[in-house]
Amino acid sequence: MTTYDDRASLTDLTTTAERVRGSVEAVIEGKPEVVRLSLTVLLAEGHLLIEDVPGVGKTMLAKALARSIDCSVRRIQFTPDLLPSDITGVSIYDQQRRDFEFKPGAIFAQVVIGDEINRASPKTQSALLESMEERQVTVDGHTYELPDPFMVVATQNPVEMEGTYPLPEAQRDRFMARVSIGYPTAEAELRMLDVHGGLSPLDDLQPVAHAHDIVKLIDAVRAVHVAEAVRRYAVQLVGATRNHPDLRLGASPRATLHLLRAAKASAALCGRDYCLPDDVQALAVAVLAHRLLPTAQAQLNRRSAEQVVLEILQQTPVPTAVGGPAAAAPQYQAGPAYGGRQQPGPRRT
Repeated sequence: MTTYDDRASLTDLTTTAERVRGSVEAVIEGKPEVVRLSLTVLLAEGHLLIEDVPGVGKTMLAKALARSIDCSVRRIQFTPDLLPSDITGVSIYDQQRRDFEFKPGAIFAQVVIGDEINRASPKTQSALLESMEERQVTVDGHTYELPDPFMVVATQNPVEMEGTYPLPEAQRDRFMARVSIGYPTAEAELRMLDVHGGLSPLDDLQPVAHAHDIVKLIDAVRAVHVAEAVRRYAVQLVGATRNHPDLRLGASPRATLHLLRAAKASAALCGRDYCLPDDVQALAVAVLAHRLLPTAQAQLNRRSAEQVVLEILQQTPVPTAVGGPAAAAPQYQAGPAYGGRQQPGPRRT
């Protein structure tokens, strides 16, 4: 297997990521933290759930990210009559060959855009479970590998719930992070009128990275070092969600793994080959909140899962240097987006 110099790969990562970020931000105005989270999930080999009201650019963000990298792209419009075979594929009998031939479905792409995923039936939604977790599809007893890299970017609306099916917990748990784009500022909306007033900027968007570049960058992210103290810190954060009185369902061990992978990708995007507690803190809300189920009493008190995660961040001691005492966690405020960058604590080495 070909090996790459870690330092050179890390330099390539930051350079390529800046090109992709600039390309996406040319389409999505005024949302740099959302674009950065999307890149983080891509390099961490995860899947992204974009949840927000209609018309704020959910599908536009997914398309811009897909077109900025030279990868195969498929878009699936989820509707109540969509069948699982429309996603995974189907075996068709070929009369000339007198044998069954597999016709790949829309999931066989490197970037799959699932628009309004909650409008499909639970049976159709479950067709994504194997592909998102194991990056393969099994049809009629045969297993087919999915291309590399592979990422699902799904969108859903938290309003207009008529005719929709809430995502089951097993499905939500397979998304590495959830992000809410939010409304743009007045200045960003004015710039959007100038840019989008004529032709769509997606029409002129050209790839700024290739699929094999993304695969190399993913390998560089895997090599990012995570100290034992930082790993324990991530385990403590996730473990606290399982014992919190306001939650009837805490985060799974898969959430711990996703949080660590996302933290490594965030560190690499900052040009570091090692993780800090700040990387874990900044991504905790985006990675954990959508997996949690508040109790009935918490819902009556209007306590959201995001508020619970922020409270856990405040109460969990932050690791310091080896042998040093644990410091009190810094104070946090909820950002405009689920994946918005939180106020980081002081850097500790």
